[in-house]
Amino acid sequence: MSDNQLIMGIETSCDETAVSIVKNGREILSNVVASQIESHKRFGGVVPEIASRHHVEAITLVIEEALEQANVAFEDIDGIAVTEGPGLVGALLIGVNAAKAVAFAHDIPLLGVHHIAGHIYANRLVEELEFPLLALVVSGGHTELVYMEEHASFKVIGETRDDAAGEAYDKVARTLSLPYPGGPHIDRLAHEGTATIDLPRAWLEEDSYDFSFSGLKSAVINTLHNAEQRGETIDPKNLAASFQESVIDVLVTKTVKAAKQYQVKQVLLAGGVAANKGLRAALEAAFLQMPEVKLIIPPLSLCTDNAAMIAAVGSVLYEKGKRSSYALNANPGLDIES
Repeated sequence: MSDNQLIMGIETSCDETAVSIVKNGREILSNVVASQIESHKRFGGVVPEIASRHHVEAITLVIEEALEQANVAFEDIDGIAVTEGPGLVGALLIGVNAAKAVAFAHDIPLLGVHHIAGHIYANRLVEELEFPLLALVVSGGHTELVYMEEHASFKVIGETRDDAAGEAYDKVARTLSLPYPGGPHIDRLAHEGTATIDLPRAWLEEDSYDFSFSGLKSAVINTLHNAEQRGETIDPKNLAASFQESVIDVLVTKTVKAAKQYQVKQVLLAGGVAANKGLRAALEAAFLQMPEVKLIIPPLSLCTDNAAMIAAVGSVLYEKGKRSSYALNANPGLDIES
């Protein structure tokens, strides 16, 4: 790698318009994020059409700010990395077309990036990756265990069969009348309560690393409704603590088991739910018992959607000589193993 390889990352897969400049795959020169959370809060979730409109309004300004903060110009950029999927198709289209326009106008190589690969590579902005490794990806739409033998090589060994963990968090939060996004509110309440309610854990088949949280979500809703019908009140703090304990128990147990089976050198935590304090603490405690495996947890600023993580993947693709054509399109169902 040259001493000054600069990759611009563009991320618009959901409700964050983000652009970043990353040097040599690991050094963040700028990481600008325009959040839309206030616009979607009153709807209790992301409204795709509104998200797309906000991306259109913000993308040019965010690109300009990222360049300004990094103190570079388009002619200094070696590659334009952009999230091509998965995500909301309308939102993805804004980022992809902005990236293609910049790449064409300035004759810069175009690099299509998988959004989940980005979350995994957020960890490389913290510490150099050592292979083989295992990534636990936990976000609103994804819960996966991904095994990597080398850079940009992804093998999904476990995934959600129904609701992702983050989705379950948001649905339980709505049931408890908590604001959107619900995950941080459940995490906060859980730390104030005690896990006194017996809730299910879906272990699935003995040799499976897949996840299932739909039954747990239903159990929480049923517990509340049944108590209501009996005229009883359940402490939301204890319910949140019980729900969170169930989710974390399954996530951590399966991650530890897979780390042992695959004899990995590192375990990476990735995705929006990686910001969850309970999950971070439980993983740290578990891997204290496995000193041969290095646990890497990104800072909170790199857990949620951002463009530095997309640029970090772009850097690897650029080094490998991989390029995307101008036929690059939004692909909401993009497979990380493809």
